[in-house]
Amino acid sequence: MTTRSKPVHDDGQRRLAVLIDADNAQASVIEGLLAEVAKYGLASVKRIYGDFTSPQLGQWKKVLLKHSISPAQQFAYTVGKNATDSSLIIDAMDLMYTGRFDGMCLVSSDSDFTRLAQRLREEGLTVYGFGEHKTPDPFVQACDKFIYTEVLRATAPEPASTAAPAKPARKQAAKTVVAKAPVQDAPASVSAAPSPAPGKAAPQPVPFNLLRQAIEEASDEEGWAHLGAMGAYLNKIKPNFDPRLYGQKKLSDLLRKQSKHFNVIERETSPGVKALFVRALPG
Repeated sequence: MTTRSKPVHDDGQRRLAVLIDADNAQASVIEGLLAEVAKYGLASVKRIYGDFTSPQLGQWKKVLLKHSISPAQQFAYTVGKNATDSSLIIDAMDLMYTGRFDGMCLVSSDSDFTRLAQRLREEGLTVYGFGEHKTPDPFVQACDKFIYTEVLRATAPEPASTAAPAKPARKQAAKTVVAKAPVQDAPASVSAAPSPAPGKAAPQPVPFNLLRQAIEEASDEEGWAHLGAMGAYLNKIKPNFDPRLYGQKKLSDLLRKQSKHFNVIERETSPGVKALFVRALPG
């Protein structure tokens, strides 16, 4: 096995290749997915693999041009054989050997890509996996970081038609019984509240034992752990750890929300530089 040299980029950004298995990913998450990828680097390559003559992939065809994703057409010549997986794997290996990339984003819920993720990591690339909660654990564990696509779904926008019908109802009520008019406002305000998008997962129970373990591993003699070191340890032992699974955007928000179990403070680590530290509370 050859040793791959680290790519050097003038702009300092990490170059990533985004490879999407259209058969095992949904087009409804593409905006959130690409926004998530942007946190880790620049998506220099964006490719999607599948048989786009199939009606099942009609939603993907609508978003490819908008997000500048290159489709790799793969006809299903034989029933029961997944040629899409083979095409994606071949391209991933070709891109790896160019030596131009720091990491790859594999978008699929299919465990067939487990060995690919392992091979890419052996070559020194960082592998980010994206898939649904049904993704088999071997593929999840083979990635450096795994993000469940359910947390990337946007909240559904407020329906425009919800408040409009309420106005005629209030006017009619005012003609008959004026005193009851204010009562009509209550249901309208409740129904206008944003609702989660279809498929968006409900918050999971907080993994207190896992969080305490991470704090213990990263803590000093007084029990305080640097939040960054704690987060790095969490990603190493559980690639699919994500505060959004538990209803919070950031790890610090998750810990602060559980004030009975954790204490979060801000310290000055050097002149003008502050950092967050966390400690597990007894009980």
